[in-house]
Amino acid sequence: MSNLTTNSSDETTPAVDLEVDASGLKCPLPILRAKKALAQLQSGQVLKVVTTDTHALQDFQAFARQTGNVLEAQIDEGSVVSHYLRRR
Repeated sequence: MSNLTTNSSDETTPAVDLEVDASGLKCPLPILRAKKALAQLQSGQVLKVVTTDTHALQDFQAFARQTGNVLEAQIDEGSVVSHYLRRR
């Protein structure tokens, strides 16, 4: 379902069609921003969401399961995590 890594330079990430910076926002705001952004995309396009919330890893995994969108990757760089969602 997702590729979890600690170093983004070692991992190839999907081409991004839209990026949302949700840094500094706490749950549920990063998910709400992602939901709004996904609505702007066509099926198959990729959204990147940058977060700093410690619970975002699990939140985005659950969000993908519940919505049917594909969580392509989650890149954990310590204080920042990038989530790559492909719209269903």
